[in-house]
Amino acid sequence: MLFFEDIAVGHKARFGRYAVTREEVLDFASKYDPQPFHLDDEAAAKTFFGKVSASGWHTCAMTMRMMVEQMQDKKIQTTGSPGVDKIRWRTPVYPGDVLSVRSEVLGKKDLPSKPDMGIITAAYEVLNQDGVVVMTFEGAGLYHRRPI
Repeated sequence: MLFFEDIAVGHKARFGRYAVTREEVLDFASKYDPQPFHLDDEAAAKTFFGKVSASGWHTCAMTMRMMVEQMQDKKIQTTGSPGVDKIRWRTPVYPGDVLSVRSEVLGKKDLPSKPDMGIITAAYEVLNQDGVVVMTFEGAGLYHRRPI
């Protein structure tokens, strides 16, 4: 198991594999971001996207899935997040893309109000199968301290 004390500032990781399907792109967009360029080939062809693309919010959700799988695989003792900052959708995500995540720990902070926890902030890059960065953001996570 990995606790707050086990994770160093500057630590880098590469993880995840998420294959983006057309069916999922259309399903997510129809429910949560029903803009024509996420739903219709003809409409998307008239935009800079050129074809149906995933919603940025869908990209966030796919990234979250990869992050949770990483936490479970590494038995990282975390319990939620106070938030994310600086989300940027750099390049469209298309059906057929395969996403992965690269991260770097930026900082750690004690929580005086919760002595059994700390906050770790990290920078994240989401990449497609060609290594192109499609999304960036900074996130903070609440991590458990090692029990005494």
